[in-house]
Amino acid sequence: MGSETMRKLVDLPVLHKFMLYRTLTNFYLIGRDKKKTFWRILKIDRTDPNELNLFEDPTRYTHEQIVELKKWISRGNQEYGGLRAETTCYGIIGFVKFLGPYYMLVIKKRKKVGEICGHTVYGVVDSQMIMIPYHSGETRVAGSAAERRYKKLLNMVDLSKNFYFSYTYHLMYSLQRNICNTERGKIHDETMFVWNEYLTHGIRRILQNTVWTVSLVYGFFQQTKCLVSNEEFILTVIARRSRHYAGTRYLRRGVNDEGSVANEVEIEQIVTKEVPEDQKIPMTSVVQMRGSIPLFWSQEATVLNPQPDIKCKHHMHSQNIGSLVLTLS
Repeated sequence: MGSETMRKLVDLPVLHKFMLYRTLTNFYLIGRDKKKTFWRILKIDRTDPNELNLFEDPTRYTHEQIVELKKWISRGNQEYGGLRAETTCYGIIGFVKFLGPYYMLVIKKRKKVGEICGHTVYGVVDSQMIMIPYHSGETRVAGSAAERRYKKLLNMVDLSKNFYFSYTYHLMYSLQRNICNTERGKIHDETMFVWNEYLTHGIRRILQNTVWTVSLVYGFFQQTKCLVSNEEFILTVIARRSRHYAGTRYLRRGVNDEGSVANEVEIEQIVTKEVPEDQKIPMTSVVQMRGSIPLFWSQEATVLNPQPDIKCKHHMHSQNIGSLVLTLS
């Protein structure tokens, strides 16, 4: 698959914007494509606080049909308040359950940070957590101190910093893998660089697709234009942090039992040239991997251990290399 196919994938019929409505017993997530040519519906059951029950309508609706359908749903639930607008969002981050009910996490705001071969890349600006059941079912558990603590811990993850996604480009993969990818229709979320893989496991298992969810990549994204010999190039740098064995250097070193090294990062540098749409896009990509040394490592966390003096002996270096030696620590 070359640059021409990459351009064609930009116009794939994917959902870009979502409107969430609620009745007493259900949530209705209505999504539309970028050009507003079709609408889809995902129904989320609110009556069972302990199970995630999702129903995807396979029908593609027009705007007129979706308006009539909303009126029909509202009339059918008039006794309990009808159909009410809950929020507007740009994709489902996932579903989570602690001790009580299920919660849905959605992207509330987004911002465009760049493009790769015509595919728009967004950064998360704001997110929202929505409780699914209309009643907790287990009010004591849902309002317990432990439940509040777990919710607080999850909300401490600031998704507005360094989380990126794209609707049409597999941002978790390198440019080469995207171009050479022949696995069309495959679910690609179960990779080391998709940080919400666990949160989307339930909906992906039920629906067997990723139509309603986004794949969040954590790291760095920067794009700039460069002028070289009166020719304009686009330089893109992407850093993808692995979700396996991540953490501060004080707590994460070496390798774990699954073979994942601490704080592994894939850094990709992409250079493309802007050309007319009827021409192939000249592009190049360099990928660099970094991570902790793959050894089992441990250290006792105590201030009582005396720190050994570090002695640098340069006589062997002088014999093998010469007098010009620079030691870095």
